[in-house]
Amino acid sequence: MATVSSESLPETQPSANSTDSDTAPKPQVIYRCKRCRRIVASEENIVPHERGKGEQCFKWNKKSVDSSKNQEPPECSSIFVEPMKWMLTVQEGFVGEKLQCMGCKARLGSFNWAGMQCNCGTWINPAFLLHKNKLDECHI
Repeated sequence: MATVSSESLPETQPSANSTDSDTAPKPQVIYRCKRCRRIVASEENIVPHERGKGEQCFKWNKKSVDSSKNQEPPECSSIFVEPMKWMLTVQEGFVGEKLQCMGCKARLGSFNWAGMQCNCGTWINPAFLLHKNKLDECHI
């Protein structure tokens, strides 16, 4: 019996370790205002979107776009979030307006109920856009 239990022990131990790593909490991401460090959004508030075709989506605005270049679209410079309580202009009933931090009044982005186009080319409707360069991304 001692040999049977010693042989089965290594088999059960790696599976126990793999379940521990599967259930380990994923580090959460929160976004803070760069100026005053107030929390403005978390990972749960982000509205995911598929990356568009980049410059091809803006072809109507360009004089000539070389379609032979198969470049990967640029990384999104903004994040889109759900409407939140701190967005005062949303609560006041505006259709589209700037989004300001509640603490320091820094401009963090903008919103439009009719939607906006991300710099990757995807159209988001309704759009509550926060610029990444105005935010600090913190992992907890």
